[in-house]
Amino acid sequence: MDTRSNSKPPVRHVLFVDDEPQVLDGLRTRLQPLMGKWQMTFVDSGADALSRFEKTPHDVIVSDISMPGMDGAQLLHAISERWPATIRIALSSVTDGEQKMRLLPLAHQTLSKPCRPEQLEDAVVRSLQLREELTHPGVQAVIGRIRQLPARPQVFAQLQVAMAKPNATARDVARVIARDTALTVKVLQIANSAFFRRARRISNIEQAVLYLGFQTVRNLVMCAEVFARWPGRMRHAAVDLEDLQMHAQRTAAVAQALTAGTQFADDAVLAALLHDIGYWVLIQEYPRELEQAIELALAADIALPQAENEILGASHAEIGAYLLAIWGLPYAVVEAVAHHHRPTRVKSAGWDALSALAVSMALTGGDDTDGCARNLLPSSNVGAEYLESLNSPLSWQEAASRARGCLERIAREAN
Repeated sequence: MDTRSNSKPPVRHVLFVDDEPQVLDGLRTRLQPLMGKWQMTFVDSGADALSRFEKTPHDVIVSDISMPGMDGAQLLHAISERWPATIRIALSSVTDGEQKMRLLPLAHQTLSKPCRPEQLEDAVVRSLQLREELTHPGVQAVIGRIRQLPARPQVFAQLQVAMAKPNATARDVARVIARDTALTVKVLQIANSAFFRRARRISNIEQAVLYLGFQTVRNLVMCAEVFARWPGRMRHAAVDLEDLQMHAQRTAAVAQALTAGTQFADDAVLAALLHDIGYWVLIQEYPRELEQAIELALAADIALPQAENEILGASHAEIGAYLLAIWGLPYAVVEAVAHHHRPTRVKSAGWDALSALAVSMALTGGDDTDGCARNLLPSSNVGAEYLESLNSPLSWQEAASRARGCLERIAREAN
């Protein structure tokens, strides 16, 4: 049974690094009210930051990227190697999307500089909340009993490295994918499907990279590689994985329609595609407990994620998020997967990957129970009031219209 502790959370150590004194002074003043929750340290160089870590490892580091001497990228790389549990947040004045992509191996989150103090505060709070969620004893106990977690997708990892290079080209990225013929075919198949097809057919990987962009191709590679690794023999009496994956693809298509043109569109789509990955883990490792959770959900008339928590101590959402976190996916994706059934638990800065996933799920006309043979209580519970609270650029009516048009197109092209 899930027994969340009500004890006072520990004080967290947060280190801020910036070579501009006025920036540090502004942060120190703005974040003063949080002194009781955070033990904050402000330093003006990468060398000083490492010296502080030697004395006291910190829970979070927030670093400017453009600094003299040891720059922020070098600093975050050193932190990731020596203190990998530390949450790494980069402040960067880089505006190009592909350049931001190259910070992914170094930072869990990248914020634009100048950054509003409240935006920075929100990023730190949400990152700490997510880490506490994934390190909760219930989640750790479930993960600890798994015989062997799936290894990090290798091509995806190589792709991250290739895209992090300053002069990365579409050809460089295409060469990494092309090393795996089966994966190449699968990526092209997905890229040309009714869910992702653009104005013209894509016939090779380099063309896909040029036409779709690094981030979209990253998403396709990740999903193709992840789902290809699960044994084809995986079956469960009460859950149909094919139906569950169809639900994920429909949700991703709606997410794409709702977030088009936003900076977080690709993360929202990737989170939608992977939000139920925890069920693959449960079917592989805990099929009996999953069946018990379904029976409990039916008997007690409660949502399936709640029943999973009662039986296992964690739901498919936290389990899937944990897996994605150790694979090194962006925090925005991990957070969205972890909280896709309970988005209101997270202090929201507005319309983002998490809220887009939650709204997309609500507008598909189904939810995670689509893969179950039983008639379970729906687990999606957001609506117009939730969307309005986010100051979203979309009204509920506009969002519903986009979702309806998207789903109708999918239905036509599937026939």
